[in-house]
Amino acid sequence: NTFETMNGVLLYLDEIQYFNKKQQQILLEFIENGQITLIASTTENPYFYVYNAVLSRCTVFEFKSVPKKEIERAVQSFSIVEQELKQTIQLEDGVAAYIATACGGDVRKAMNAVELCSLSADKTEDGRYVTLELAKELTQRSAMRYDKDGDEHYDLLSAFQKSMRGSDPDAAIYYLARLLSAGDLPSVCRRLMVCACEDVGLAWPQI
Repeated sequence: NTFETMNGVLLYLDEIQYFNKKQQQILLEFIENGQITLIASTTENPYFYVYNAVLSRCTVFEFKSVPKKEIERAVQSFSIVEQELKQTIQLEDGVAAYIATACGGDVRKAMNAVELCSLSADKTEDGRYVTLELAKELTQRSAMRYDKDGDEHYDLLSAFQKSMRGSDPDAAIYYLARLLSAGDLPSVCRRLMVCACEDVGLAWPQI
């Protein structure tokens, strides 16, 4: 998006990581002479994906995941849906807490879950009733900050392997659970094979 201002153009680039180095370099001249005021956003690590010369001329702000308590406030928007449907919406115990937890800090996912649950809930004499089972079925679970091709993927795998290597079963099970929750059984199996070969096999070749 671009906006004309008194001091040039205010340029907003969403997902700047998709610009290659050459494309980002083109912006430099205009950033330096003030023709462009750049605001960019990315879900990746900017220190890996944004050209250093551009990064050095910018200020980096990190946006944290929204805490569960704040997500629960968004889940209370069932009352807004009630007004739209002109029906009372009743929630089974645990529905709001489940949505707030499962969405992993993503307010948009929580709002979508609220709307889907409201529209799909069984009608009763008093309005609609949202069950915990329905919420679990319709809520889009967060992948627990798991990006298959990014830093988090390798960080989790590394932590899993180092926990096994360090004989820390609790940590190993924790990271294993996160990987399995994200559906990445193949990577888990490969790391187990690596540990079997490198750590166990080298330490005791006859095993």
